[in-house]
Amino acid sequence: MALVIENNLNNKAGNAIIKFFNKHSDLSQLSPLPKNIETGRKFMDKINISQWSYSKYCVFTHNNQDYFVHYRSIKNCIKNLLSNPDILKNLMFRYENSKAERSISNHANILSIILYSDATTTDTLGKRYLPILSAKNEKEKKSSEFKELARETFHNSIKFLLDPLFQGDGVDFNINDKDIWFFPRISTIICDWPEACTFSLTYKSANSNYPCHFCLVQREDLIDIRKEVILRNHVNMKEYFDSNTSNLAGLKQVNNYFWSIPNLNIYAATVPDRMHHLDLGLFKYQIEFTMELLKKKKSLNKVNERIANIPRHSQLKVFKKGIQLSRLTASEYRDMMKIMVNLNIYAATVPDRMHHLDLGLFKYQIEFTMELLKKKKSLNKVNERIADIPRHSQLKVFKKGIQLSRLTASEYRDMMKIMVFVVDDLQIEDLSEVYVKWNEMYLLSRSEKFKESDLEKFQKAINDWGDLFIKLFQNISNSHLKFPKLHSWIYHIVDTIREYGAINGYTTETYESLHKTYVKIPYRLSNKKEVEKQIMENIQRRAIVSRNRVGKTKTPMAFVYTAKLFDFDLSESMIEQNKIDPNLDKKIIKGFEKFIDCLKVYLNILNIISAEGCRIKIYSFVTLKNGAILRTKNDFHHRPWFSNIAVNMNEEELSEYLSDKGICYAQTLLITEIRLPNKSPMHLALVQWYDFIEETPFVYGCPLLKLVEVYNFIEIEAIEDTIHVVPHFDKNNEYFVME
Repeated sequence: MALVIENNLNNKAGNAIIKFFNKHSDLSQLSPLPKNIETGRKFMDKINISQWSYSKYCVFTHNNQDYFVHYRSIKNCIKNLLSNPDILKNLMFRYENSKAERSISNHANILSIILYSDATTTDTLGKRYLPILSAKNEKEKKSSEFKELARETFHNSIKFLLDPLFQGDGVDFNINDKDIWFFPRISTIICDWPEACTFSLTYKSANSNYPCHFCLVQREDLIDIRKEVILRNHVNMKEYFDSNTSNLAGLKQVNNYFWSIPNLNIYAATVPDRMHHLDLGLFKYQIEFTMELLKKKKSLNKVNERIANIPRHSQLKVFKKGIQLSRLTASEYRDMMKIMVNLNIYAATVPDRMHHLDLGLFKYQIEFTMELLKKKKSLNKVNERIADIPRHSQLKVFKKGIQLSRLTASEYRDMMKIMVFVVDDLQIEDLSEVYVKWNEMYLLSRSEKFKESDLEKFQKAINDWGDLFIKLFQNISNSHLKFPKLHSWIYHIVDTIREYGAINGYTTETYESLHKTYVKIPYRLSNKKEVEKQIMENIQRRAIVSRNRVGKTKTPMAFVYTAKLFDFDLSESMIEQNKIDPNLDKKIIKGFEKFIDCLKVYLNILNIISAEGCRIKIYSFVTLKNGAILRTKNDFHHRPWFSNIAVNMNEEELSEYLSDKGICYAQTLLITEIRLPNKSPMHLALVQWYDFIEETPFVYGCPLLKLVEVYNFIEIEAIEDTIHVVPHFDKNNEYFVME
């Protein structure tokens, strides 16, 4: 059952595993497995563990229908968390900012609580959470009274869940056999923009008169990044509510439960999430507008060709078809951030961080870039460049260019890595610079700690990017960039960091993974009947499996070779035979051409005179001690992949080379294990070296290199890591090292 639960298998797949096991084992008559998965699930559901039990509470009755909150006691949840030693060792009892502590007894402590909220799209429930009201007809559904009931139901549900923490004179929790007196306080609420509006009871539409839940900026002033604004708080918002003029502040005429919670400004506490705000927000827009610019310049195809030609890397998605904006995730947008500077239109003429940046601002930036490229008729060129980005293990391959509608937050982050190279040197003023400034701003947003001087530097980076973003894309956007996320990022993120700490502390990505595991996947596995009950049962089964899991002991990893290509005794005839093999990539052939000379040089360094009896094994892959995979592969998913590497140079050799803080760069041609009689095996890579371009060794803060006709065997042990090298498009033998 652990296999079925942990891998989210449905009953059909689970029953197939049982059938296969019973058929091929000798235990078919005494099988330890259940008769079928349904029986196994029912058995697990009978296991009664008190701390995992759920209750339900009728929070509202409407049209003769009861609406329930399914819940666990929040005090019991906190008690379970505080019994976890890993959590307890990081528990803070005193805080640098003692504002909340001054409001309680000297003998008590503050218990800081972070809330997370995300809506889930389901087939039957819609995009909602907590109880959802059903209208008796379409007329009632559209009425203001019904919408007000829905909002009240949400806040009443939250009130029921949280009230036990705020009733009475604090709460006691037993920690290390000692009762400690706490006053719970909500520190932040991590969510995307629509959920933030639900908590603050402001209008969600970007077209409302006052669309920002942080302040009272008018919609017409969203693009003015230097205007003074009035911040929202529970005092001035309650004045509008009490006078029945909430609409004058873009506020719903509903009593906000969070006004009653001490030491909380709900309007400031709903902090921006980087993934939705940047990765899937502003960067997405930036890409879209860039594409529009390229279309106008007739350069879009060229750009997609460049993106598709970005070399592979293990940590970068391959956009082999160019940019398809509708399909990008936040991770893919982050990969695009890495590459989007390298487009030559002269030749082409052709706060939550995830939601706020990856899926927010960067999403806009990509969209507007695409629009610019359309106008310049350069969009195809851009997609060609993106498709040409070399592979890397940590980068998505956009081999068909950019398809924005399909990108996730992770893929947007991949785009951040490459866009700076993809739009390089195109005939659009400041297009490369807006991606350079985006990356500078984004890297600063990931800092773990901020001093006041750091915040001033960060605000300047935000303003510099914002000025260029508005200058480039204002006329591309139908709304002229009147985006609440753009306004809130420029105006409010630095003050939010001052109040609540670094953005890394309130990114939603950790909670998104939990939401996926404990809400989205269980919902999909249900039969859509009594959904809440089935979700609760799924969560309990996961807890049972997790409780009984036996931890595996990890052993240190040595070099692990895979996919052996050749195994032969060293001879010139064997080398010559491989040099003319038409099935081998030209890089492998180049490796064989240099093999004997490089081996002689290496053996001379070791004072080994004879290579008699030498046995050579050549592999496609080797896993390094740090877990990175070194590749020399003819055809990896229809494209060659020859890893580029960073090599730690000996101190005595550093004076002979121009290096990057003691690191030199090379491309791997062959991965070998060489054995000589009575010698330990030698784990070597045959490499071709890169050298810095002397006139401009660094561009966009990245090393600018060229391949030189220098070849050596080096010890695999000396390889620091694999790196991602991206071609300087429309230039001969020029490459960027992607940071």
